[in-house]
Amino acid sequence: MSPIGCRILAAIAVLAVVGIAVSSLSLYHHYEKSETSFCNINETFNCDIVNRSVYSEVFGIPVALIGILGYAGLFAVAVFRRARPDAPRMLLAASLAGLAFALYLTYIEGYVLAAWCLLCLSSLAIIAAITALAGVLAVHQRSG
Repeated sequence: MSPIGCRILAAIAVLAVVGIAVSSLSLYHHYEKSETSFCNINETFNCDIVNRSVYSEVFGIPVALIGILGYAGLFAVAVFRRARPDAPRMLLAASLAGLAFALYLTYIEGYVLAAWCLLCLSSLAIIAAITALAGVLAVHQRSG
């Protein structure tokens, strides 16, 4: 792997760790019984509304836990499978799936719940950055 590719993989790994942290905090607030003031600014920006809605789980699994597992998978590929020739494609495919899921959830926030979760928006930015980096890595590998 080229030095540029190694730096991109390192950036993806760091972003994945940040994604795990954001998703872990979101999971903690998902199970919190009382109202939290962490990111509840007003009716428009309120993590409790989003994190405790019927949309915060998929088949009984908290969306935040899905995020933790997804970011952990991205981290594992970026760190432990980096030497494999299919790693850039795996990262791109997985991050595109994560981005699509995050965009769907963002749609739910904005048009169904009419409330935004700052943690969720942070996770959206993280997965978007990972996807962009994975795309650059895949193009770099094909041209190199």
